[in-house]
Amino acid sequence: MAIAIPAPRVRVLGVEAFEQPVRLRMPFRFGVITLTESSQAIVRVRVRLGDGREGFGYAAEMLAAKWFDKNPLLSDAQNQHQLRKAVELASSAYLAAPPSTAFELFADNYRYQIRAGRELGLPPLAASYGNALLDRAVMDAVCRLVGASFWTAMRSNLAGMAAHPVIPDLGAFDFTTFLADLEPVRSIAARHTVGLVDPIVAADQRAGARVGDGLPETLEEVLAAYGQRCFKLKVGGDRSVDIERLVKIASVLDAVPEGLRVTLDGNEQYKDVEAVVDLWEAMEAEPALQKLCAATLFIEQPIKRQVALSRSVAALARHRPVIIDESDGEIEAFVRARALGYCGVSSKDCKGFYKSVINLARCRLWNAEGEGSFFLSGEDLTTQAGLAVQQDLALVALLGLADVERNGHHFIDGFAGRPEAEARAYLEAHPDLYQPNGGKPRLKIRDGRLDLDSLDCKAFGSAVVPDLST
Repeated sequence: MAIAIPAPRVRVLGVEAFEQPVRLRMPFRFGVITLTESSQAIVRVRVRLGDGREGFGYAAEMLAAKWFDKNPLLSDAQNQHQLRKAVELASSAYLAAPPSTAFELFADNYRYQIRAGRELGLPPLAASYGNALLDRAVMDAVCRLVGASFWTAMRSNLAGMAAHPVIPDLGAFDFTTFLADLEPVRSIAARHTVGLVDPIVAADQRAGARVGDGLPETLEEVLAAYGQRCFKLKVGGDRSVDIERLVKIASVLDAVPEGLRVTLDGNEQYKDVEAVVDLWEAMEAEPALQKLCAATLFIEQPIKRQVALSRSVAALARHRPVIIDESDGEIEAFVRARALGYCGVSSKDCKGFYKSVINLARCRLWNAEGEGSFFLSGEDLTTQAGLAVQQDLALVALLGLADVERNGHHFIDGFAGRPEAEARAYLEAHPDLYQPNGGKPRLKIRDGRLDLDSLDCKAFGSAVVPDLST
């Protein structure tokens, strides 16, 4: 049972933003970009509670290019600058806000953030990045000040979630009872991402192309090293090319003895629902893909966001459930998607943890009404070891999800770029989540799963705070 703690009033006194360059150990191709390097944003906020106590909270997330806004006229650097502007907008609004609960701070400023972002040319998905980072940092500060874990704080409704004009579809939904009934999972299956240029077998790597750092590189090696049974497969929008690659992937995944689970991610690469139906029917007609098709749970955002919420996807949903990801720009996007035949929506910390909790409430409400089977899926934005991955894992654990996509541990070399002392501190504080590997602390995936007990610490998922001196 959650501890009864009144939701404190919070005032944001300061916001600092930092960046850490990150070079990937392997190229990651998804959608319209092949990622080889990026930057991680880290924010530190200082808050004061209603009783006068002051403290800091932290959050971290990749400044990911060509996901929040895929406009081909914008460079990667311009995409990253959009996200910096989103953080600036949210910082100004939160610093000017009167004392309120942590949830009211988000909800009262949400419409301003979207409107101000639009005036700067930021799509809602990019504008929301600013709130997403600051809301996590504020909640982290609150947890640290009152001495409660994120799970305890949320189940006690320490955030003060309640009916609000920003979510009119939920009416007078009882968030306090809903949150108290949540049971965070203590272990979760890690769903491995197979990018569009990932080597499947050793023969796919040309001479001299191996990274050679002791970590798995091919899909075959991933299976041997981590024992995973859940996989997310990227498709690129060309049916014949996608089928050929899926057949090669299936030649490896068919060796998974039992419990194989697969999701397909289109990353908006198909122009309309008919094209995706053609892909699925071609998959079902291919003998080599029979086991893979049977193991496929859902299809994620296959259609370009410009048209994804303009037409029904019922023709595709008859084959497999369809979820939105990039189309989940505004807080009411899942409501619109539901009317068009979508059954689910992704949870990503980069879109805001309140949005995930609100969407879970919608699923519970709609499912109780008997209008379908609605669900959340846990997806990744290449979250790096440390604060970013732990806050996202704390969220999906609270949501009670069975699995979550994890790709940061595969495409990033552990704590690459972070101070060694910080990496060691994470290893010591969270030994269930990390292990020494090749002389460095790296994410620990055993039998395809991640253990999460140590996330139940007096913070938002992390007993360690990032070293900002670098």
